[in-house]
Amino acid sequence: MLRLGALVFGISSFVLIAVPRIFTDLLGLVSSAEMDWSMQLTGVVIITLAGVMFVGAQSASDRGVLWLARVMMLGAFGLGVATLLIPSGVNWFVILYALIGFGFCAAYGIFLTRRVSWEQS
Repeated sequence: MLRLGALVFGISSFVLIAVPRIFTDLLGLVSSAEMDWSMQLTGVVIITLAGVMFVGAQSASDRGVLWLARVMMLGAFGLGVATLLIPSGVNWFVILYALIGFGFCAAYGIFLTRRVSWEQS
């Protein structure tokens, strides 16, 4: 799950850095140089998070992976909520983007629930 999340974040970050206007247009935000810069900055932060997720999936202990999953579950939920609260209004892409966040939140939650159940048996 962490590897898949890292891949999705990595792809998103490259798009945000290379062509930020695509995201602003799809999100229904007013395009400007300032908004492009903000999207590019977000892309830099997301690529860093994707790297941490990938490295954690590759080399963290079981305990470390569980902590990463907990943090990512909360972050994915926050992404979904924040996306729905976008000031430009809700459109098809906003809903899709929020569903991706909520989907990852649910996937991490299922992983954590199964992991805890497996460890208790």
